[in-house]
Amino acid sequence: MLNTGLDYIIFLAIILCVVISGVLLVKRMPKPIPKEVIPEPELKEQLMQDLHLGEKRVIPENIHQIPRHLLDDNAMKVVYRLHDAGHESYLVGGCIRDLLLGKRPKDFDVATSAHPEEAVELFHRGRLIGRRFKLLHVRFGREIIEVATFRAAHDSDDNETGEHGRQSDTGLILRDNVYGSIEEDALRRDFTINALYYCVRDYSIHDFANGYPDLQNRIIRMIGDPEQRYREDPVRMLRAARFAAKLGFEVEDTTAEPIHRLNSLLGRIAPARLFDETLKLLQTGHGSASYRQLQRFGLFKYLFPSTQAILENPDYPTAELITQILRNTDRRLDQGKSVTPAFMFAALLWYPLQERYLELLDDLPPLPALHEAANQILAMQVKATAIPRRFSTPMREIWELQLRLPRYHGKKAETLIMHPRFRAAYDLIVLRESAGEDLQGLGKWWTDYQSANTEQRRLMSIAKSTDERPRKKRRRKPITRKPSV
Repeated sequence: MLNTGLDYIIFLAIILCVVISGVLLVKRMPKPIPKEVIPEPELKEQLMQDLHLGEKRVIPENIHQIPRHLLDDNAMKVVYRLHDAGHESYLVGGCIRDLLLGKRPKDFDVATSAHPEEAVELFHRGRLIGRRFKLLHVRFGREIIEVATFRAAHDSDDNETGEHGRQSDTGLILRDNVYGSIEEDALRRDFTINALYYCVRDYSIHDFANGYPDLQNRIIRMIGDPEQRYREDPVRMLRAARFAAKLGFEVEDTTAEPIHRLNSLLGRIAPARLFDETLKLLQTGHGSASYRQLQRFGLFKYLFPSTQAILENPDYPTAELITQILRNTDRRLDQGKSVTPAFMFAALLWYPLQERYLELLDDLPPLPALHEAANQILAMQVKATAIPRRFSTPMREIWELQLRLPRYHGKKAETLIMHPRFRAAYDLIVLRESAGEDLQGLGKWWTDYQSANTEQRRLMSIAKSTDERPRKKRRRKPITRKPSV
């Protein structure tokens, strides 16, 4: 509290000195150089021009117009945590591609300059995975944010001994843990449209591979030499087909040309990895389009060899059944309904199974013949795409019910309808009929039965069985009585 007039004067003098000093300091500061303001139409035109690979193109927020509220909160937490620790970090890849196309991304990935061992120390819910391609997974409840370190080419100075990056004699990547800069990382990605980096400092997008103009022109283009990149990882051929189907883009000519020559390289990929890729192709809402792309590039036969082989047999409506299966799957996903790999694989392999089953009937009764045919077809399929037992067991049950559902007389119908795989087996019956197979109205019978009341069901079950293969009557052995003593 100021008690005297002198104190009050001194206080005012101090305030005045502070104000004058501030004004003088501002006058002595250099004036900022105004940025050149480029008219928006001209800027958009510049952003569509091709640059040399590795040259940075920056797309400002007012041009790309990605709404910030669509950015995943957990992914942003990861990016900011890495920034606070002094590392570069960006949202990258498919999430940025999908946001630019107005789609909601399924997941968000992060790329950073931090090495995996450095990054994992920043997250108590982080876990390092992979040996061939080391990654960090940061868990937020059920959501996982994948964090990858910037990669570099294998001829980098950091890989002189080949310890961090190694390739086979055919060019297949065996280990890919050579770290580099963001520019090098962009050129190590597969397609230009996946090499887009979202910078959270100014909300711009950085493009080092002409991905932005390719996205606007709806083109899928490989970064670098397509043949070399396919040899490094043959799964990129499947990814080209998947993106073409999912996005409705066209695969650029030089990217498409080597696929027919190199598609046999898929035979060197682990079946477990091909199983995962098959689900991405056929069970994510664009299965019908993916199937057309797989056939276009000659890739389907490496995922389903026995199904491809029976496509040549006119006795089975295989092509129509595949179309019905994939349309049905796409429709269910569009309606928000669940789908299971067990049903899709059981349906796609049904006609190869049926063909082998009929061959075995000459030597075996129906049910053992079916089981043996299932063993043989699955043994052949798992060499292409490994099928986990949690799916192969329901597949066998769906197949067995294809033989049991025609035998609905008496109390069997009520027993069959309570089977846990009844609905899947019934759906396959309906699809077989839709494909043109004559099952003597079996699908309609079961459709009516499900909607009938108790009395109607009792009357329907009395009808004669429409068994596809009548049972042979067993001859009773003559009873030989021992002579009485």
